[in-house]
Amino acid sequence: MHALRQYVPILQWGRTYDRAAFANDAVAAVIVTIMLIPQSLAYALLAGLPPEAGLYASIVPILLYAILGTSSALAVGPVAVVSLLTASAVGQVAEAGTAGYAVAALTLAFLSGAFLLLMGLLRLGFLANFLSHPVIAGFITASGILIAASQLKHIFGIDAHGHTLPELITSLAAHLGEASIPTLVIGILATGFLFWVRKGMKPLLRALGLGSRLADVATKAGPVLAVVATTLAVWALGLSENGVRIVGAVPQSLPPFTLPGFAPDLLKALLVPAILISIIGFVESVSVAQTLAAKKRQRIDPDQELIALGAANLGAAFTGGFPVTGGFSRSVVNFDAGAETPAAGAFTALGLAVAALLLTPLIYYLPKATLAATIIVAVLSLVDFSILRKTWAYSRADFAAVAATILLTLGLGVEIGVAAGVLLSIALHLYKTSRPHVAEVGRVPGTQHFRNILRHEVETAPHLLTLRVDESLYFVNARFLEDLVQSRVTEGCAITDVVLMFSAVNEVDFSALESLEAINARLRDMGVGLHFSEVKGPVMDRLKRSHLIEALNGRVFLSQNDAWEALAGKARPCTGAAQPS
Repeated sequence: MHALRQYVPILQWGRTYDRAAFANDAVAAVIVTIMLIPQSLAYALLAGLPPEAGLYASIVPILLYAILGTSSALAVGPVAVVSLLTASAVGQVAEAGTAGYAVAALTLAFLSGAFLLLMGLLRLGFLANFLSHPVIAGFITASGILIAASQLKHIFGIDAHGHTLPELITSLAAHLGEASIPTLVIGILATGFLFWVRKGMKPLLRALGLGSRLADVATKAGPVLAVVATTLAVWALGLSENGVRIVGAVPQSLPPFTLPGFAPDLLKALLVPAILISIIGFVESVSVAQTLAAKKRQRIDPDQELIALGAANLGAAFTGGFPVTGGFSRSVVNFDAGAETPAAGAFTALGLAVAALLLTPLIYYLPKATLAATIIVAVLSLVDFSILRKTWAYSRADFAAVAATILLTLGLGVEIGVAAGVLLSIALHLYKTSRPHVAEVGRVPGTQHFRNILRHEVETAPHLLTLRVDESLYFVNARFLEDLVQSRVTEGCAITDVVLMFSAVNEVDFSALESLEAINARLRDMGVGLHFSEVKGPVMDRLKRSHLIEALNGRVFLSQNDAWEALAGKARPCTGAAQPS
């Protein structure tokens, strides 16, 4: 039963669920449902799918997450970046609007869900750490620009295509003369209204005497107001006959049972995009969940989140949806509205099910320009060019990674952009750790503390060289330390002993072990003793399983001060060159 509760968290929080929690979850669900209806329709449009697919992707996946997820506030469903990735991946294997396109989207959700579920069962949530925050921020910024640009065709009422920014701009410019004036008016008004809703609606309602909670609900319902107003305008004025493109007939039903495609060629074509979508979706989801959980002094289990998101995507694959993940905006709304448990998501799913059953006939005349405006307003909040300024000021390597990710995503497409982001994150880590900071240290007078000789006034001994290694040692940087010791010992003072201070070393892999053995052999041949100090227990346990400790032509000291007392003798200034810091 304990293991079952670990994998099915509802069995834990469900035992203490009470009326107060139900009331808070129900209120949050009403607010999120109102917000999610236009968003679901809009993100289906972004993914190149019929609008009902957005509703379907927001029902069963949310229910499954409520059962298996560990976040009380995370709201699962279609999101902008994943929808864009879906359109990009599926567009490579099928034409939008065809049955094959829908099947490919289901297959993408299935592969994504299976990959996430497998990662969760194998406890591989740590793999998401290989994506650095600056690279993710750059990718999301570039994706936001691409998404907004891709929706301009609906604002103008023209046909335009492309997966990169140059392609989109060229296509838009070529068809700009075909723009529909009524569509453009609707698009501009809807976009302007939605931008105003975000900043100006709540203060206005409060000034008119409305309570904070009601004003907040009304503000969240702003997109619904835009949907209602523009739908009525198109219906009343007969604008659909004058070039305004509308959603049209939407099936009035609950999510159907669907099957993804299992053709080998299709699975092969979608496997890599599915993995990329899974990683990006998981990173976005976990980041949001951890941020919101911290505000309530709660914690989430990343590995269990993988299982929950995997199940949600599998649910989408078999109920007419497409890949989903936890969304930032709706999760924040869910949190602010007072959601206490994942049951708020289950209630949201029930609300969306009612909408799918009863409300779809009302959106027949909904203009696609309004949905495009909803997407544009939502994604432009993701665009953050300040990350370029911040990384430039802090780390030029991080700046280069962010800039490259943005440019590659805009210029070559989201799939290449996200793949480049993963590779750049790994390359950046390897670059930073390939040249670890190694400081020559001496003792601070009158203490047992040792500090960098280039930063502090310290005691040194001419025949004793102490190097503090500030990074774990592995195959990438092992040779760096080997060359550094060799260079330092052969210059300056007549060094008789070298101490490697390992206080910051958490790992020594086999390549680094061989380098340490080479250093020991060379120093022995030169008549120089090699010693270690402050070696951590797990590192020492591993070193003892090798021949290094037996062959060591020196000692292992518990503390650096012990090494100093044993080896330094009379401290006097050293005239040799010091290793730069």
